[in-house]
Amino acid sequence: MNDVRSAARLRVVAPAELDAAEIESWRELRAKSGAPANPFMEPEFTLAVGRVRPGARVAVVRETTGAPTATGPTSAAATGTGEPAGFFPYERGPLGRGRAIGLGVSDCQGGVFRAGLRLTARELLRGCSLAAWEFDNLEAGQRLFVPPGAGEPAGFESPVIEVGEGYEAYESALRARSPKFFRTTAAKERKLGRQAGEVRFVFDERDPAALRTLMAWKSAQYRRTGRRDRFAKEWISALVRQLATTRTPGCSGVLSVLYVADRPVAAHFGLRSRTVLSCWFPAYDPGFARFSPGLILHLRMARAAAAAGIGVLDLGRGQAEYKDALKTGGVRVHEGAVTRPGARAALYHLGREPVRRAHGFVRERPRLAAYTKAALNRVGRLRDR
Repeated sequence: MNDVRSAARLRVVAPAELDAAEIESWRELRAKSGAPANPFMEPEFTLAVGRVRPGARVAVVRETTGAPTATGPTSAAATGTGEPAGFFPYERGPLGRGRAIGLGVSDCQGGVFRAGLRLTARELLRGCSLAAWEFDNLEAGQRLFVPPGAGEPAGFESPVIEVGEGYEAYESALRARSPKFFRTTAAKERKLGRQAGEVRFVFDERDPAALRTLMAWKSAQYRRTGRRDRFAKEWISALVRQLATTRTPGCSGVLSVLYVADRPVAAHFGLRSRTVLSCWFPAYDPGFARFSPGLILHLRMARAAAAAGIGVLDLGRGQAEYKDALKTGGVRVHEGAVTRPGARAALYHLGREPVRRAHGFVRERPRLAAYTKAALNRVGRLRDR
């Protein structure tokens, strides 16, 4: 493909066209950034999305050693031949509409750039032939995508469980903060064992059948609550199956399963690096709902993650009672878009911004959000009849 762009000093390729040296440079730049080691920001996630999304692209940024022109291909000197200074993964759609790689399922988004890189968002978009780039979980600190002179946008909280000081310290703090919650959950686990059989937990289950069970539970949950079934989209199902077999230090699939008498009753699939577990798809067997198997599973996951050297479990953006009960804090993520002036950007705003503002209006009003959730649940129940 080797699309060489001039103004932003970019080489735009499909993820599969990255060579081994570029992938290693990506990892090194990310490690030097000082940002949390979120696995969604590693090259493995982009490579996996590239196998299931034809529009996936990566802009490889190099420092210019010559004077680029405003349009047309650059010379080799102007493009630069040194180490890459940045990587920008994205998906390209019609009319120059760009979106974060894996938008809709990726929980951490942005570019990986060398500190001090002289590049603007407008140059980046022009080099990628994009009129706009949309995101819904932009990582905090991605200053390239914040207008000059603007402060860090307010964003949304992605709740986290911090276990860097060990699980015992986390449990002690949880007991002090929410004693009734912890006692009730522990009592339900004991009751589950007495009434249903031995409770067993596997942090990194490799059985494909367990993953299929989780995906079936999650699809049923989406339908039951009136939401779009993500696993009905083949690219998402294929992406998860692919990542389940990915094993690298920066990005590995982890399937955790809670068994009772060798029967799975709750499961979770997520991605981990050495220090961060990004929680992604949790679900449980509704027949065991009275035992709160999802909560039991998350506490077991926190213990196992701490033992594996993981310091943070990122529960992901979105309101949920179990997240409020388990979290110790949160990190910020942002939703929005950057655009390049022009007719295509105006079309993007006309088509997308009213929808985004409507969603934001509902989210910012808890009572309205609760009514909306209840309505979705009613729709789900009617759909399943």
